[in-house]
Amino acid sequence: MAVEQDQQFIEYVVKNLVDNPDDVQLERTVDDRGVLLKLSVHPDDMGKIIGKAGSTAKAIRTLLRVVGAKTDERLNLKIVDRDGGDGEEPAREQSEDAQSAQAEESPAEQSISEVDTDAIKAKAREGLEDLDMDI
Repeated sequence: MAVEQDQQFIEYVVKNLVDNPDDVQLERTVDDRGVLLKLSVHPDDMGKIIGKAGSTAKAIRTLLRVVGAKTDERLNLKIVDRDGGDGEEPAREQSEDAQSAQAEESPAEQSISEVDTDAIKAKAREGLEDLDMDI
């Protein structure tokens, strides 16, 4: 099976970001919802791929959307978190939403009583602007 252009692109970007490029693994699957690329890196490189508050992962996904727009494909990236153990335990998968929530969660946001609905609405609008949507 030939390696697709989107897969080559993501491998190139990720391998140039990490300290252990030989441990970068990318699995590509296609279904009715589009193309899913599952990225797995060395545990020591996970922070470099996710970035502060998920900024690097978000940037990689944005670039992936651009590549998908060129080929009229819906491309999604899932970052798979490997355990630091001996490999016998299965990898834990984190969706984009889980990674964002984990990266941005602060003690003030953990308490429902302290939630500011205006701040939540503003954050949702920012997310929709990134997707070129309007509410």
